[in-house]
Amino acid sequence: MVHLACSSKTEQRWQRLDSGWVKIKLDGFVSKNNTKAAIGGAVQNSDGEWLTGFNMVTGMDEIFRIEAQVIIERMKLAWLKGYKQVEINCDNVMLTNTICNGFTSISNIAKVRLIHEWCNKDWKVKFRHILRGSNKVVD
Repeated sequence: MVHLACSSKTEQRWQRLDSGWVKIKLDGFVSKNNTKAAIGGAVQNSDGEWLTGFNMVTGMDEIFRIEAQVIIERMKLAWLKGYKQVEINCDNVMLTNTICNGFTSISNIAKVRLIHEWCNKDWKVKFRHILRGSNKVVD
């Protein structure tokens, strides 16, 4: 079974999912004025209906690592909720390319390697890069 799929095309607007899929949109924000970063997002069903939202505050780190951490946390949430077909939208093109080009398993960043481990569970996961302006549900 193929567990991971990626879109080579950047999405400029919301795309309807096939029935049975959920979409996780996420975004990170790093404050220049303090030592915290915030991450938020939403989970939607195939009709675009909101299922749940999430946010977390982390210590300061590179946005790449912060967004890798939030992908892991949202994959855990989706797994625990029993979702078996998940599309993850991310506006960090570097992170999305790392995942889609198969470099997660050899990354020197532990959080990125964990994404690889989560993708290999018994479910289907798609990653899609979206433009920051298309991430309105999160922003």
